[in-house]
Amino acid sequence: MFPRPIEHQSRAVRVGYQLALPIALILWLLPLLGVAITSVKPASDLASGNYFGMPSHFAFSNYVDVFTNSPIGQYIFNSFKVTIPTVIGTLILSCLTGFALGVYKFRANIFIFFMFVAGNFVPFQILMVPVRDMTVNFGLYNTTTGLALFHIAFQTGFCTLFMRNFIRALPRELIEAARVEGVSEVKIFWYVVIPLMRPAIAALSVLIFTFIWNDYFWATVLTTSSSTQPVTAGLYALNGQWIAQWQLVSAGAIVAAMPPVLMFFLMQRHFIAGLTLGAVK
Repeated sequence: MFPRPIEHQSRAVRVGYQLALPIALILWLLPLLGVAITSVKPASDLASGNYFGMPSHFAFSNYVDVFTNSPIGQYIFNSFKVTIPTVIGTLILSCLTGFALGVYKFRANIFIFFMFVAGNFVPFQILMVPVRDMTVNFGLYNTTTGLALFHIAFQTGFCTLFMRNFIRALPRELIEAARVEGVSEVKIFWYVVIPLMRPAIAALSVLIFTFIWNDYFWATVLTTSSSTQPVTAGLYALNGQWIAQWQLVSAGAIVAAMPPVLMFFLMQRHFIAGLTLGAVK
């Protein structure tokens, strides 16, 4: 059923694997390396057609220019204004709904859980017009608040699925023992369940932070101005009206990619523990 480990394969397969792995890694990293090299190219190299070669000299001043000659600082601040409330709101709602659906047995339990799961299968493109009209009607169009509220609503379904299954895997004897001692349901949730959910909360924090920070579609649909656009939508504005400043766009892309990368490395231990918890019994 499962593939044999590579060390148990024949010598020819192992050699082919060792040769193919670095080639695949290079091909995967090639666009990222291209963006990194372009970010330190002077504008004269790009004007002369040097798109794929090494820079004539390293222009690290591009990273200074992208902050001094463009509103990327405002774009990054907007991304934090959208991402951080979304992560907090999604985790709060998903922990509460996951606890209710995972612990309590009631008639509509499966139906409500199905509604959360079914929302994940709706193509987000078909929601573009109704969501935009809704934000306009409620006065939330072109605001970071409206974008954050939409992301909270859209991400809660996946997070509820994750949290509900995680809570159902916890030892139910702990909850029953707390109930026998007379502990209220609120205190059971806060003092018994939440401490056990920390790996799952850490894993979801990294995932949701990365999803929302890298979102481009809804950032362009629900925001239009530099005062509200996240960095993913604002990078295109770094191009001049008549000249494409790809060196600034590349430098801005590298800067924009740093927060989720740092988030992952800071939470790496908890992230891996949350994804693998319960994989082996």
